[in-house]
Amino acid sequence: MKKYSLGRTGLQISELVFGGGFVGGILLHASDETRRDALQAAVQAGINWIDTAASYGNGQSEEVVGWLLSELPDKDRPQVSTKVAVDPEGGDYTGQIRQSLEQSLRRLKMTSVPLLQLHNKLGSGDHQLPLNEVMRSDGVLDALDRIQAEGLTEFVGFTALGDASACRAVVQSGRVDTAQVYYNLINPSAGCDIKGHWHSEDYTGLLNACQQSDVGVLGIRVYAAGILASRVRHGREIPVTRNSDYDSELKRADMVREVLAEMDGSDAQKALRFVLDQDAIHGAVIGLAELSHLKEAIEATQMSPLSNSVTEALQALWNRNYC
Repeated sequence: MKKYSLGRTGLQISELVFGGGFVGGILLHASDETRRDALQAAVQAGINWIDTAASYGNGQSEEVVGWLLSELPDKDRPQVSTKVAVDPEGGDYTGQIRQSLEQSLRRLKMTSVPLLQLHNKLGSGDHQLPLNEVMRSDGVLDALDRIQAEGLTEFVGFTALGDASACRAVVQSGRVDTAQVYYNLINPSAGCDIKGHWHSEDYTGLLNACQQSDVGVLGIRVYAAGILASRVRHGREIPVTRNSDYDSELKRADMVREVLAEMDGSDAQKALRFVLDQDAIHGAVIGLAELSHLKEAIEATQMSPLSNSVTEALQALWNRNYC
């Protein structure tokens, strides 16, 4: 499996990243045997990175990662990134982050992580973290600097969701090493230059900003919470961008499927191949519900890139705003 340098960190990351979140849910909902088989298959295929968070299953994902990795020889253990969310009303960001990360490290059975990421959506809306709280003196970035200086994490990053201009500002600040960027066939705005044509968030220019600042990028929601992978509902379809809902996402996904009909492979493989073709993304975080989904994803890494004709047809679909 291909490996890429994760921006300026110098860390080598596999093109597929094992996601430990709720939407795929294999670490949260599967049997211990299936969890073990999934991680072993991932490692054997060359996946060298697991992405989890304190909030995934209220720590359950981290606990599972901890005991699974403890069964592997040191040389076979993937890198682990986790995330922390802060309360803007809670004050003492350094204390909040340290407390959360120390709990995460206990669950992960680790003394430090290579990458700690801010998990809050950015913006001025409900349940969002204002940009000023991130950037100000003694704000979140200063707190992350202190945690990094304490040796609890080697690098820091953030989840680039919420207000797009705020996300770009954090990237361009030069103070984060990585960003998790929303990018898929339904909303590829982070890597496209099509202003004002997106039903939900418009992340235009975000991937370009990451490249200019040498920020490592993990692509997230590559299957759009499963809607691009299958028309069968699993109950965990949770859009993470504004103005999105299941029915509108499904309608656009069906239009994308029509464009991709000439391609070989499953719907999930086509969606993943699209993300793998994006040079600005160093690792695609894949959510898995079953072992077969991992096999499909690994096979997608061997597929040919999207053809010029398919790419042009997708561009035309986006340009006319799915009309």
